[in-house]
Amino acid sequence: MNIHPLPKTREVSRLIVVFLLLVGLGLAVAGCSTAPPPGVQVVDRFEISRYLGRWYEIARLDHRFERGLTNVSADYQLRSDGGIAVLNRGFDSRKGQWKEALGRAYVTGSEQTASLKVSFFGPFFGGYHVIALDRERYRWAMVVGPDTDYLWILARTPSIPASVRDRLLAQATSLGIDVSKLIWVSHDPVAESRVSPDQKP
Repeated sequence: MNIHPLPKTREVSRLIVVFLLLVGLGLAVAGCSTAPPPGVQVVDRFEISRYLGRWYEIARLDHRFERGLTNVSADYQLRSDGGIAVLNRGFDSRKGQWKEALGRAYVTGSEQTASLKVSFFGPFFGGYHVIALDRERYRWAMVVGPDTDYLWILARTPSIPASVRDRLLAQATSLGIDVSKLIWVSHDPVAESRVSPDQKP
């Protein structure tokens, strides 16, 4: 009978670390869903070229990536690889400075369906699904993420008419979203006049 000696303590520790890293990576990949949430209808007859440009964040459900930010906007531009460059920026009033995040997005499935995958962190993508849209002029939109814990109301201007707001809130409520938890984003001209990240000192 062959008796194999136990690995040294250092080797055991190394194996445990590698195992935990692999498990963590697997969980991260599994959690990055790009499919629409169950029961959510994504906008069809979508024209990505009309969706490009600047959008102002009107309201959002709280999440750590934007926590405490005001004057939030997103700029979408075409990339050379056929995807979309995404530049998110917002003002952190506690620190008195702007924050930016640069990502990339790609349409998933049909180009006429407003369902995309977006990444700000290396190879990991999450779902970005437009579920309401001003089809005539692309002036406002409502977006959910990989699940309905993520929701944004966007517009081409820093505010939207009350009638549009009420319509979007009713739609979100019908999906089981607690709209009382929405954060209504302020767009302060004073903050906008401060030096932004893309300006040279």
